[in-house]
Amino acid sequence: MKTILLLTASNIFMTLAWYGHLKFKFLEGKSLFFVILTAWGIAFFEYCLMVPANRAGYLTGTFTGYQLKIIQEAITLGIFAIFAWLVLKEKLTWNYAVSFALILGAVYFATAFKPAASGGH
Repeated sequence: MKTILLLTASNIFMTLAWYGHLKFKFLEGKSLFFVILTAWGIAFFEYCLMVPANRAGYLTGTFTGYQLKIIQEAITLGIFAIFAWLVLKEKLTWNYAVSFALILGAVYFATAFKPAASGGH
């Protein structure tokens, strides 16, 4: 659960870093360099949460690297869907909803079955 919560929090910062600049009023009229530096500043907090999330999930043996990546992508899309609706004012159309459902299916298949034993994780 700790891993999932950290991944969720990190993805909030990631979404703000990658897409927030499209709507942040204080960045209007600023140079692209300033916008990039601002995004990097926000992304710093993403890394401060993402790295411990991945370490906690992987080093405890709870998740494989593949599982962590697939879970992270599903969380990213969930956070982005909320952001797109609330901030970008975009609607979730049927084709995006189907796409998200397929990705959730990928999370199920990645985590529901124990991977075969290997030399490492």
